[in-house]
Amino acid sequence: MPKGKIFLVEGAQHSLTELAETAYPKEKELLEYLEEHWDLLPGDQIDPDNPRRWVLVKREMWMPGSKTGDWSVDHLFLDQDGVPTFVECKLAANSEARRKVVAQMLDYAASGTEYWGAGKLRQAANDTASKQKEKYN
Repeated sequence: MPKGKIFLVEGAQHSLTELAETAYPKEKELLEYLEEHWDLLPGDQIDPDNPRRWVLVKREMWMPGSKTGDWSVDHLFLDQDGVPTFVECKLAANSEARRKVVAQMLDYAASGTEYWGAGKLRQAANDTASKQKEKYN
């Protein structure tokens, strides 16, 4: 499939700079970017009239698992309406990831409310905010 082009429009002259699309060599890099830059999540694609805005509750939010063991979602965000958003990062080169990640997300959605009450979510969000505050002060 051909890749679309992305351009940066700059200055009064509207000069164009073509940006090269590059793959992330490691999932860890994308995970770190998302932890720092929540706007990478396309909230305007979900609702253009009221774009989603998120707060990071926790990276690697733990949840007890079933027979397959414990789980942790890569990032757990809440939007401005309190709706949880699970973010799981997989490299495109990982061919079985597409099917597995859908199953993972269904497991998180089905089990999250059982294990993550409002108190746990609030505490995790407070802990994350405290760590971020320390990091940037």
